[in-house]
Amino acid sequence: MNFPASPSSRPTRIVRQAAETDRLRVENLTTVIHSPRGEINAIQEVSFELQPGEILGLVGESGSGKSVTLRSLLGLMPGSAQSYGSVTWQGQELINAPSEILRRIRGGEIAMIFQEPMIALNPVLTVRRQIDESLRAHTRLNGKQRRARTIELLNQVGIPDAPRRLDNYPHEFSGGMRQRVMIAIALAGEPRLLLADEPTTALDVTIQQQILNLLLSLRDRLHMGIIFVTHDLGVVAQLCDRVAVMYAGRIVESGSVEGVFAQPLHPYTQGLMGSVPRIGVERTPLLSIEGTPPSLLDLPSGCGFNPRCAYATERCRRETPTFLSLADDRGVACHHFQHLVNTRSL
Repeated sequence: MNFPASPSSRPTRIVRQAAETDRLRVENLTTVIHSPRGEINAIQEVSFELQPGEILGLVGESGSGKSVTLRSLLGLMPGSAQSYGSVTWQGQELINAPSEILRRIRGGEIAMIFQEPMIALNPVLTVRRQIDESLRAHTRLNGKQRRARTIELLNQVGIPDAPRRLDNYPHEFSGGMRQRVMIAIALAGEPRLLLADEPTTALDVTIQQQILNLLLSLRDRLHMGIIFVTHDLGVVAQLCDRVAVMYAGRIVESGSVEGVFAQPLHPYTQGLMGSVPRIGVERTPLLSIEGTPPSLLDLPSGCGFNPRCAYATERCRRETPTFLSLADDRGVACHHFQHLVNTRSL
């Protein structure tokens, strides 16, 4: 999907005031997966905050740690993984929290839309059964009330003739409708935070647009915070308020969508921007980032991006850059970001 030449053309986002307790705060989140081949540093020292009603985009190539970040927030990683750091939600620390607390929060206060609905949905249970499971776990509604709420949820996500579709199975829905069912399940517990793991990746552009419009509508109506994982910068430009760019398990740059798109500070972000066509500007060749992402089993020393970076120096190969917080809510982890700024301004 193309993204606008000027981020200022995006519609203005209105974020309403809400309780301070609805803030998500992530500090130095690190997840290590123990495998027969060794330790996999899936994510390292990931930090960010999410305000109520705000949409944060997590972008990066496959294997950069986006999905692991979402799963680590809710303790959904396999038993071979161990997470460190801090994830605070409504004053509650989630890392190593008791299982009963996590069961209450998952699906109730924080819900997740998984990447592939045909895999995430149970193929042998009807849509009503699958939504009903979430309603049973997170509400005190009786059977009649749960059926009415299920119909209400299906209507809310735009599934036509909802009463008739209650007893359909996932394979009887199109890809876009299955994704809407996943969103309905996620909304059943009336969460305050929605984690969306590439929910539009496998959809055609028309259905993708419908899902994005739906998420924006739900954000405005229910005042949910949303973390949206994607590799599509066009989706970020249209949907998100802020963006965090991930590479090799670390956040290498973050800031407002307008700020990052107008002046990327990290060479990797510049590469991502250069590889996407722009609307309304003079036609220029698309650029590619040379090389491939590193294996998380064998990360390079120093900056993880240094083998692919045109600006890399001996310092980059020796020292891991510290993530620096800058003015205007910008942040970057690059030894030479000031040089990049000066080069772009010439």
